[in-house]
Amino acid sequence: MYILLALIAACALGVAMHFALPHRELRGVAVTPAVATAAAAAIYTGMQWAGVAEADVRLWVASLGGALLLALVATLALTAQRRRTDAEAKRALGI
Repeated sequence: MYILLALIAACALGVAMHFALPHRELRGVAVTPAVATAAAAAIYTGMQWAGVAEADVRLWVASLGGALLLALVATLALTAQRRRTDAEAKRALGI
């Protein structure tokens, strides 16, 4: 049941991260929160299977911190890729 708290927190922090990062017009509004939520679910579940208790701070720090770190890396990579492909398309079209 506590996993829902981690997923809701990761999603909310992912929304905040989307709006805090530059070039948000180049990506969908749901990309960063979706990556953060999926990463939090995977990390939380993996640590639970490894035997880390729900009351352990390491579980929460790892699941939320790791989710935000992965979402940051994925968002920055996606934005950079989009900028490159848009520049190539403009160059190919002569714009």
